[in-house]
Amino acid sequence: MCGIAGLIHRGDSSDIGSELTAMLQALKHRGPDSTGFALYGEPVVNQYVIRFKVAEQEDMRKGFRIHEEVKDRKSEVDRRLHEIGVKIISEEQVTEYAYRYNFNYDGNMKRLADYVEDIEGAEILSIGTALELIKDLGDANTVSEQYRLQGFSGTHAIGHTRMATESDVDIRSAHPYWAYPFNDVSVVHNGQLTNYWNSRRELERRGHRFMSNCDSELIAVYLADRMEKGEDLEESMRRSINELDGVFTYVVATGDKLGMAKDVMAAKPMVLYESDDFVALASEEVAIRSIFPHEIDTYDPYEGEVRVWQS
Repeated sequence: MCGIAGLIHRGDSSDIGSELTAMLQALKHRGPDSTGFALYGEPVVNQYVIRFKVAEQEDMRKGFRIHEEVKDRKSEVDRRLHEIGVKIISEEQVTEYAYRYNFNYDGNMKRLADYVEDIEGAEILSIGTALELIKDLGDANTVSEQYRLQGFSGTHAIGHTRMATESDVDIRSAHPYWAYPFNDVSVVHNGQLTNYWNSRRELERRGHRFMSNCDSELIAVYLADRMEKGEDLEESMRRSINELDGVFTYVVATGDKLGMAKDVMAAKPMVLYESDDFVALASEEVAIRSIFPHEIDTYDPYEGEVRVWQS
């Protein structure tokens, strides 16, 4: 079933970590297996943020040997980053297996990502000037507390609560997905794509990589491919309505935009609230009311609708 949510402040920053946590916790009943956040903070000139992991949560229960392997993987990540000219400004170990770095780099970001992910067990969750992508097993409160997301200041965010249906319950299969290799592009999705494998093979032939077998990742890679060809976000989303088969509602975010697209059958729910200063959207109204408990007017997007908002 799954639940998706997004919010954007048009102007000032806010505690989007707490706001999105509340929205996703209200959707816990739609997906108790894992929760993911794509949070957009204030960018720093000439700096990037990378979020990566070197193991799955369940791996850490396998004893001493896996802990040593995790240390070795992390050391190899550091070695490779140094080798290609990355200057690490700050480093944070968030969990036993997840890390957050601020860094400078003027080289090819795809080369960086490919070189790191060539390490067995290593996966980059996101790279961006504003985007920080966090996902793990458990409900929104659990993941938010584990990664200390309360108080995260930014302009917009998207998130997902997952009920696993066709792929494993692990971090790799959780949403959101970073639109590799594009900085600051992320996607969450509720639905099912029926042309997943054909579309995936075509994108792989053009050099795109996939880290999971989840059809939602296809949307992120599809949008990255279209934007690489020169289309803007809204144009890419409108094209997706015709080229992605199935029933779906998805939300996409970039460094300064939030977008929503719904297939022509409109089978997957979405509720919107919009004011002059703020936009919130979610699979159910209860999520929006978790941060707006007073009386508000919401509406449902129509079939085939695409909307994009600027921060």
